[in-house]
Amino acid sequence: MLLIENIKLALFAIRANKMRSFLTMLGIIIGISSVISITSIGASAKAVISKEFENYGAAYMFIMMDWRNVEYIESSDLFSYEDVEALKNRFPEDLKYAALYASTSADTKVGRNEGKLNLMGVEANYNQFNKGIEIKYGRMINKSDVEGVRENIVVDIKAARFLFNKENVVGNVIPANVYGNDRDLTIVGVYDVPPSIFAGLDMSSSYTCYAPISLLVNKDGTSSFIEIYGNDKKNVTDQANAYVNYITKIKGKEPGFYRSESAESQMSMINTVLGTLSVALGAIAAISLLVGGIGIINIMLVSVTERTREIGVRKSLGARTRDILTQFLIEAMILSCIGGIIGTISGTALAGLGMSLFGIQVVIQPLVILGTVIFSAGVGVFFGIFPARKAARLDPIEALRYE
Repeated sequence: MLLIENIKLALFAIRANKMRSFLTMLGIIIGISSVISITSIGASAKAVISKEFENYGAAYMFIMMDWRNVEYIESSDLFSYEDVEALKNRFPEDLKYAALYASTSADTKVGRNEGKLNLMGVEANYNQFNKGIEIKYGRMINKSDVEGVRENIVVDIKAARFLFNKENVVGNVIPANVYGNDRDLTIVGVYDVPPSIFAGLDMSSSYTCYAPISLLVNKDGTSSFIEIYGNDKKNVTDQANAYVNYITKIKGKEPGFYRSESAESQMSMINTVLGTLSVALGAIAAISLLVGGIGIINIMLVSVTERTREIGVRKSLGARTRDILTQFLIEAMILSCIGGIIGTISGTALAGLGMSLFGIQVVIQPLVILGTVIFSAGVGVFFGIFPARKAARLDPIEALRYE
């Protein structure tokens, strides 16, 4: 009953001084709101990035030369079709896709429309592995395109709109200068990509298109990279190490000559950076909680001074020192909790508003909210101890004399 009575007294004191109580809570509100919004934005960004990498797959990787350990290379150090086949034969269950990697840019002009194509060489049915490619019209590069070194191409739907003023351009021809040679590339498919947060950040004026790898690879059939989609049911790092070790062995090189880079490792690195940034910004924002705590000390000291006579009356009627201490601690804690709740609501709303501007669904972390509310209550207790102890130690006779 005494606890309930103390809570009632605290709420009455807060209501009696609404503006002063609000200004006292303002530091807590700003601090909690900042922490919640920053952590929510960080969690939302991680979720978006994870979704983007899902299009490629966690087991998407490249094998390449480790230029940090390579002083010079010979033509035999480059990867060949035979190397790719050797990998496929050695890891038939894990390698879903393995191919030499080649890309180049090519200028094109259709009528009065001029553009630049970013040509990517791929093996057959590449869209089955890269989930970021959605065929809208026609088909993807197939086996006969690769084996026949056909001058076929799959274009971005945005390129189709820009160059031909329509979407379905299957059968049309795009003239392009590829490696210094003028070629007429026949469009066999038009693709689109799922909506992406990074789409608006892409300032490139070129359009990514896909062509048979045999059309773009070096004349001697070699490349500096092997593009791989491994088994996403198994450990990606272990797979990457196995592929690198095997290719190093068959190429007769020393360990460290080749290395791998996977989507999973890149995602992990980005998440680590985002996590560190969120913690750092959250820690900076939490400084305002210290300011809020100082405000609580200040207002509670004022409250103790104003209510000195009340404290004297209560003590003369039998209130114990711990009863007075509990009363003022509860009042400080309630101030902090109310500020924490308001800060949580405003922080969540702020994060939701910020993410909505980019079309991202906000991710709310319940444990973070619970932790911040508990922390705000702890701030109230910590910074309320000094004024509460001062009130509890007042001499009742001196308190009754106070005017």
